Amino acid sequence: MSTTLRVGVIGAGHFGRYHALKIRDVPGESLSGLFDPDPARAQLVAREAGCPVMADVDSLLAQSDAVVVAAPAEFHFELAVQALRAGRHVLVEKPVAATLEQADMLVTLAQQSGLVCQVGHLLRYSAEHAAISARITRPLYIEATRIAPYKPRGTDVSVILDLMIHDLDLVLALVDSPIAQVDALGAAVSSAHEDIANARVRFENGCVASITASRISLKTERRMRLFSEEGYLSADFVKRELSMIGRERGLPLPGTGGFRREGISWAEHDSLFAEHQAFVASCVQGAPVVVDAVAGRRALAAALAVADGITSSRSLMEQSGLIRGG
Repeated sequence: MSTTLRVGVIGAGHFGRYHALKIRDVPGESLSGLFDPDPARAQLVAREAGCPVMADVDSLLAQSDAVVVAAPAEFHFELAVQALRAGRHVLVEKPVAATLEQADMLVTLAQQSGLVCQVGHLLRYSAEHAAISARITRPLYIEATRIAPYKPRGTDVSVILDLMIHDLDLVLALVDSPIAQVDALGAAVSSAHEDIANARVRFENGCVASITASRISLKTERRMRLFSEEGYLSADFVKRELSMIGRERGLPLPGTGGFRREGISWAEHDSLFAEHQAFVASCVQGAPVVVDAVAGRRALAAALAVADGITSSRSLMEQSGLIRGG
């Protein structure tokens, strides 16, 4: 492999298009081609990105050192396996797979082959994640809210795998402890899968996280609040504002016994560009994979635990007569 990573894109949908356009701008990457089972959509995105359309996945792999798997979630596993077995590095969109058994296979394949299997948990590369993790290292309680108006895109999976998994992954990156218990509620309102969900996740070290996700809200809201012995932090991801009350940073708060308040904001940050930079560094230079298949599996396990919790809660509600049985 040369120092320029030839990257192909599988899937010309919403995220596939973004990846194809971004690859052109990242130093060390070149767009080798694109495949999508919809020829018209493939041609449309390929013209915009300035790359050839490939007849099938094998043809794309033959011209690539690595691929981005941006197909619908149900195909992530089989396409990632196909690429790894062909000796190609993989950046697979989240969720990494549909089951833990599939995720385990990807972890094993990546480890045995020495290839990169990076999972597209985009927020790990964001300015807000960097700001939070630099200030709160031992959280006691985390509250996360991610709500948005309805869009047909993403409804092939539940809101847990569509939206909540972002915050689950961020929480898991902050809490260095296994999950002990998950209580969850959810409901399918406008699709065949849950559109609203809330989960209370308790970790073995005692930390608790309450996470809410909705894709049928009237407004967009993305917030996170964290309590720890280091202080209290509140982040508004939409306004790109963070406020921290503690003893180490910021301006003194008179009459509070030594507390300080720090307010910061951040400019627009191209997380997708940063994600691809990290991908190149791992594939070409051997840098550690920021979000590898193990991290992807951990996020998937948490999401599936939330889904199981919703199933248990629904069963209890049906038995009590609170809701009608399906």
